[in-house]
Amino acid sequence: MKRHDNRQYNQLRPVRFSRKVLSWAEGSALVEVGKTKVICSASFEEKVPNWRRGSGHGWITAEYAMLPRATPVRNIREASQGRVSGRTQEIQRLIGRSVRSVVDLTKLGGENTIWLDCDVIEADGGTRTAAVTGAFIAVYEALNWMIRQEKIEELPIKSFLAAVSVGIIEGQCCLDLDYFEDSQAQVDMNLVATSKGQLVEIQGTAEKQPFSEDQLLELVALAKSGINQLIEKQKSLLIANEANNC
Repeated sequence: MKRHDNRQYNQLRPVRFSRKVLSWAEGSALVEVGKTKVICSASFEEKVPNWRRGSGHGWITAEYAMLPRATPVRNIREASQGRVSGRTQEIQRLIGRSVRSVVDLTKLGGENTIWLDCDVIEADGGTRTAAVTGAFIAVYEALNWMIRQEKIEELPIKSFLAAVSVGIIEGQCCLDLDYFEDSQAQVDMNLVATSKGQLVEIQGTAEKQPFSEDQLLELVALAKSGINQLIEKQKSLLIANEANNC
């Protein structure tokens, strides 16, 4: 099968990560995957939600939004409607629990919170997976800021983290779907995994027809290959920066 943008079935769209794109945030990143662009920031706060008080442990939470002209037709800002959509809530929870899975919350320097804000400035498929991938970069930067400010003693990262979409199009398993492919897919799946090869979350749906267990395993393997590539790019960006600061 020939993909509409001439990519191979196992090929990511062009990927670019930029760090420290916001002046005031403790950590920030711009993630570009094809035409999809997401700005992610991590903000430090010296308190935790009420239900977390007294635990001695920190917290990480996330918010997600899409700018009105991130899409071909203007979207109404959710804030102006006075409510957050179910889709947005789902994505926010995905980002938060994904990042929490790779951070030791007992080592966040007591009852501190990191707020992750992921704002889509241009959407062409894979916005939630780009947000997860960028949120990890932002939180990694924020945690290093906390070390420099002597709020924590060591980096509480257990592993790197990234996410990608996969799907079945005309019977072929494909990596990193853009919007056109996503709208045509027989199966649509998002997968989050760590640099240790551990799965954090799988969201998969048969859009047009059921899929087999063999196809599921093929999709997971394909997604993990893409995630490994994304994590290598994260490491090149973040660990090279650490070396330059030594």
